[in-house]
Amino acid sequence: MSEVTLRSFSRATQTSVASSASSVSLVAANDARKGLVIQNTSTAILYILLGGGTATATTAHSVQLASNAYYDIGGFTGAVSGIWASANGQANITELV
Repeated sequence: MSEVTLRSFSRATQTSVASSASSVSLVAANDARKGLVIQNTSTAILYILLGGGTATATTAHSVQLASNAYYDIGGFTGAVSGIWASANGQANITELV
């Protein structure tokens, strides 16, 4: 049987970041963050780099997010950057604090 962990948060803030073929900041570091959800609305792959810095499609990424997929990052408080395979669409981001 797997264990279920419930996260407690009091506020959810939504933002959107336009897709870019160059590395962009998706969200700044936030020590109060309890969770983060990123949805890729682009038809192109979104490469996400946890810890900030310059994301690349080849080597500098933590997660590869397909079109219309989402990534739930629980408990990570650092900066997050991203780059798309091609620029169309956006990332919809919900930060839980």
